Amino acid sequence: MSQIILFDLPSKDRCACWSYNPWKTRLTLNFKGVDYTTEWLEYPDIAARLKSFDIPPNKKGAEYTIPAVRLADGTYLMDSFPIAEALEKAYPAPSLHLDWEKLPEVIEKINQLSEATTPWWKAKVPRNLLLPRSAEYFSRTRGQRYNMPLEQLEKELATEEKWVEVKPISGDLCALLKASGGPYYKGTTPSYADFVTVGFLQCVKRADESVFEKLVGLEQELKKLYDACGKWLERDDH
Repeated sequence: MSQIILFDLPSKDRCACWSYNPWKTRLTLNFKGVDYTTEWLEYPDIAARLKSFDIPPNKKGAEYTIPAVRLADGTYLMDSFPIAEALEKAYPAPSLHLDWEKLPEVIEKINQLSEATTPWWKAKVPRNLLLPRSAEYFSRTRGQRYNMPLEQLEKELATEEKWVEVKPISGDLCALLKASGGPYYKGTTPSYADFVTVGFLQCVKRADESVFEKLVGLEQELKKLYDACGKWLERDDH
């Protein structure tokens, strides 16, 4: 058994990583070259499985969420950023540069970009990616979050008029990339900020490639960053 276990969400076409938050952890592990194996958990099984490890529940939102990991010392952690901090401490090179002063801004902008683009891709997740039990769970819980079925969200809000809200957010991110000279936020040095961004882009790509192409087509810097991180996206299914 590998030293580290990554708990991730399966997909139906092939059992491979698709979700934004697990991708942040998987990109980190791939970047650092850490040996790990994957245990796949469908949405309805997450809480019972993670609770069995005595992981403290989240204080906000869902009590138990993916990603989670079992570290080399046998301890369990949940949530992508605490996991990144633990991996950085255990495997300091190559560095994630978690102390970069612009990282909180990148995280906030990606959260904004995710919400702004939600009508175009989130309803595609249960349709295109999830096994039946997870698809039902995802559709029900996200429908509750948005106070409408995902299909209604898609029908009413995935409009060209709404899309204009996306460009200034991507523009802010790409201003940081332009300032560094790219392809990464820190110029030629990869960092966790890149994985936050590329993890989201890969999630959208798995849900609907046409939406991904439209998104990276807004700013060439986003596509350059995605391509620069391609080697850390290759391992997605074990």
